[in-house]
Amino acid sequence: MALEGEFLLLGRVLFGLLFLYNGYNHFANNEAVTGYAEFKGVPAAGFMVVASGVMMLLGGLGIILGAFPVVSVGAIAVFLLVSSPKMHDFWAASDEDRQNEFNHFLKNVGLLGGALVLLASASEPWAYAVNVGLF
Repeated sequence: MALEGEFLLLGRVLFGLLFLYNGYNHFANNEAVTGYAEFKGVPAAGFMVVASGVMMLLGGLGIILGAFPVVSVGAIAVFLLVSSPKMHDFWAASDEDRQNEFNHFLKNVGLLGGALVLLASASEPWAYAVNVGLF
């Protein structure tokens, strides 16, 4: 019995929920997240926190629903590619923070890998998906 479609759906839901939660967190804890972004030297931190929150919310929802998959997964991939070296710069961290930053950086690299795998299949119809998109 083939379960490819069901596994893809479960993977999309698990992957997308992570970004839905983190996108929501950008709004629910906006002051704290903005403060951390300012600490990390993010320019226009308040705007960038809102923009990245929107990217994660819409990207995560699009992945779960299978709506605009190239745009949704692409937004997540761009977010991870840009934010990981800026927010988790383990090479510049103090000795006590280096391992934690390294772990978060590697987590994001793994998530980027997952996003790229999804992006490779995003132009084909997904099982249990809305399957509406630009491409």
